[in-house]
Amino acid sequence: MDHLTLERHQVWIYLAAITLGLGLGVITPGAAPLLDTLLWPTLALLLFTTFVQVPLWHLPAAFRDHRFIAAVLTGNFILVPLLVAALSHWLPDDPALRLGVFLVLLVPCTDWFITFTRLGGGDTLRAITVTPINLLAQLLLLPIYLWLFLGDDIDLGLQAGDLLPAFFGLILLPLVAAALTQRWIEGKPERSALQNRLAWWPVPLLALVVGMIAAAQVRVVRDALPVLAQVFWVYLGFLFGAALLGWALTRLFGLPVAAGRTLAFSLGTRNSFVVLPLAVALPAGWETTVVVIVFQSLVELFGMVFYLWWIPKKLLVR
Repeated sequence: MDHLTLERHQVWIYLAAITLGLGLGVITPGAAPLLDTLLWPTLALLLFTTFVQVPLWHLPAAFRDHRFIAAVLTGNFILVPLLVAALSHWLPDDPALRLGVFLVLLVPCTDWFITFTRLGGGDTLRAITVTPINLLAQLLLLPIYLWLFLGDDIDLGLQAGDLLPAFFGLILLPLVAAALTQRWIEGKPERSALQNRLAWWPVPLLALVVGMIAAAQVRVVRDALPVLAQVFWVYLGFLFGAALLGWALTRLFGLPVAAGRTLAFSLGTRNSFVVLPLAVALPAGWETTVVVIVFQSLVELFGMVFYLWWIPKKLLVR
């Protein structure tokens, strides 16, 4: 079995991990502090192994396909925030919950988006080349989006002292390490095996992360169930809205069908695990933010199963 097969079955792997984690949390509630401690290095390793698969040094070449890049940037960083703003009217007035929803829905995916693009008949090469652009843009724009969407609510619990260590230690450091690793591997076939081996790691590591979160936050998950039912409809509305935006932008920019499918998958998939370290770093009382982000990734994975049928067979047909 190769890592692509593992990625095709990742929905069930994550569900199993969450189920086992919830069971562990009920049986051994005292393990939560240890799990919280182990979560940080596991997240850092997850992000490093994911970033290694992103062609970070090919950013200049990615800008050559002007129409596609313009469509992706317009969709992900102008139209998707407008869609999220419209959907936010159905969210409860809970700052921790709203923060989780905004964190996860405002940043495009940089990992399994490529896998689903390939499975859905999109243009894998375009997906790979646009990924570093999406990553760079979201790191620059996310603070601005949070200020626009939350305003003074951020002051209720978000302090630079809480988030800066998470950003530098769990996002920036793995990003730099991945870029240096790619540079070390580049042009040396005998070292490329390392990158292939690391391609196996993101799925099991993400399963371990969501399992540990479920075990450590079992009480929060139980208490948040009524609210998650409300959030579910927002996430579902986002999936339908994002796909329709992809269809409209494909028409507007005159993109080939394969490129349009790639665009639709980019708009529909979100970067839950990249913003997860920021949520984990929040102070006590903001645990719902973490649960909301993990819940979105599960809804999205099942949504991608639907996308794999809907986009190539109904929405963007050759």
